[in-house]
Amino acid sequence: MRKLLEYLPFHFTICLVVGIILQFNFACWFLTGIESVILLVGLVGVLFIFNQFKKKTFFTVVSWLLFVFVGMFAAFTTNNVHRENYYQNHLSQEAPVTIKIVKELKSNLYYYKYFATVQKIGNKPTTGKILLHLQKVNAKGTLEVGDELLFTSEFLTVQLPLNPYQFNYKEYLEKQGIYHQVFLKEPLFLKRESQQFSLDVIANKVRYSIEKALLDYNFADEELAVIKALLLGQRTDISSELLQNYTNAGAIHILAVSGLHVGIILLILSFLLKPLERLKYGKATKALIIVLLLWCFAIVAGLSASVVRAVTMFTAVAIGMSFQRKTWLLHALVMSMFVLLLFKPLFLFDVGFQLSYLAVFSIIFFQPKIASTWKPNCWLATKFWQLFTVSLAAQIGVLPICLYYFNQFPGLFMLSNLVIIPFIGLILLGGIVVIFLALNNSLPSFLASAYNAVIAMMNSFVSWVSLQESFLITDISFSLTQMIITYIVIVFLGLYLEKKNFKRFVGMLFFVIVFQIQLFFEKHQVQTTEELIVFHKSRYTIIGIKQRDQLLLNHNLDTVAIKKLSLLKKYTTAKKIDTVMYKNNIPAILQYHEQQVLIVDKLGVYQLKDMITPIVLLTQSPKINLERLLLQLKPRLVIADGSNYKSRIANWKFICDTNNIPFYDTGKSGAFVLK
Repeated sequence: MRKLLEYLPFHFTICLVVGIILQFNFACWFLTGIESVILLVGLVGVLFIFNQFKKKTFFTVVSWLLFVFVGMFAAFTTNNVHRENYYQNHLSQEAPVTIKIVKELKSNLYYYKYFATVQKIGNKPTTGKILLHLQKVNAKGTLEVGDELLFTSEFLTVQLPLNPYQFNYKEYLEKQGIYHQVFLKEPLFLKRESQQFSLDVIANKVRYSIEKALLDYNFADEELAVIKALLLGQRTDISSELLQNYTNAGAIHILAVSGLHVGIILLILSFLLKPLERLKYGKATKALIIVLLLWCFAIVAGLSASVVRAVTMFTAVAIGMSFQRKTWLLHALVMSMFVLLLFKPLFLFDVGFQLSYLAVFSIIFFQPKIASTWKPNCWLATKFWQLFTVSLAAQIGVLPICLYYFNQFPGLFMLSNLVIIPFIGLILLGGIVVIFLALNNSLPSFLASAYNAVIAMMNSFVSWVSLQESFLITDISFSLTQMIITYIVIVFLGLYLEKKNFKRFVGMLFFVIVFQIQLFFEKHQVQTTEELIVFHKSRYTIIGIKQRDQLLLNHNLDTVAIKKLSLLKKYTTAKKIDTVMYKNNIPAILQYHEQQVLIVDKLGVYQLKDMITPIVLLTQSPKINLERLLLQLKPRLVIADGSNYKSRIANWKFICDTNNIPFYDTGKSGAFVLK
């Protein structure tokens, strides 16, 4: 680990990451192209001067600053928003819009979903990506990558989550450079196939040919969906239930074509091409062939972001392996990360990118040290011990970030990995053979049935593991600060294992204590904060009162349904709630400290006595004379939750605006919180 920390490009990569984060969150960079070049060249000149006068400290600081600026510049220039031909700068109600489908997403009950680039507004060429929703009703079929659509429709912003701690889909799309969405239905657009050459289109056609060939054989739906996920990078057909099973079993990485699959293919190719090493320049030739085949696999897998990342990373690994030096492997990984972030800065915010590099770095650092603690005498035991140590080392690297993002820990992840991963290489190799034979219409039915049975066995095993709920730890509250401190502890642990000395041990112990202090501080915050919250839930009313680590919920949902609500699980996990009390009724009046809350439901009956500037909550679309209510009560605020009709809400807002009374719509502004 020390060699990595002393590797200069690693410092530059860290500075690049800092620059990207600063630009994304604070938009610090605003210089034009020429101004940016002048600044960066000027900094290079300053570096040259400091180097000539041997000012090492100043040289180091300015070097770091230069690469922070490079990160900011990269994030700025790759963001289409800052370009003059960005589509939003040319939108008009009359001008037709031309878009091109670039990626198919998982559909929902009502819409097919795609990412698309905006090619033209009218006759003006434009840039930028959008999220497209195509209504399923009356749709003649799904669209394909490369299809172009012509339409006139409104571009809508993506809504923020309406309840605290829910998944922020708006932020997720922004990290992919997408800021608007469009809803379409047939026949309100014209479609044509693109005539332009594109790797995406070629990859999609190859993938479509493979899918069509596989459909001619008797693969079950679930098994075919897993085959497409394993070999083609397409998870859109996997059912939500099966996907959750793989998640709970700690085997979700099996279904994502990423570092695991590409790494296994790299090992297979390295083994098969080992005889080339006997030739002159054999190692270089072997590395070149492996790299070419990896990129062929990337094209077949659809050139998705995860596949491109993984293949780029393992291209560097393949080159590093050809030198047969551990430091070259580390250096190649760092350089691949640097190059990826330089040209695709938003990859930094992709969970797959983070998991891939953290897992590989952790394996390189920790696996040899863990493996050295035991030397089995049996060949089979040695192989299983190697697999165990690789899985454990990878888990050390990804556990903190998994806890932060997913708030759960699958206790049987090791069992899943020990059973599946030894065979995943054969499954991938067998899948490639099956695809090759299917494309040539020469796949024997017994081979197709056997491969289907293998995938079915894997699915059944994963389903069985996922049912062992006592080993699945859920609802783990793990903050960003805790994650960062944990990684600092892991770094000091790696340094200590590399060379055991007192300073490194004290450093690790210090940050362990910092972590405990952070836990105490967050627990203290929970114990001392109280709030009233009106959640947003379509057609229903949910009112919560949080006191210390307890939550009282007044609601009108089914008793079973309320306990399964995702929005409540996210809230209780983030707020570290230990006890939840449910009351299946909505009171007419709530008293929260000194604040009265008058609740008016569909009956439209409410109390006026002893009401002093209350907050009025309207639920279930009551038929009331709101203007008279405002005159009588002079409320501090009027709230409309998700149980009301939108037409009523619009009318109430108009009345409140007319009477200068603040109005809060949870359907637009999200859950209402009163501290």
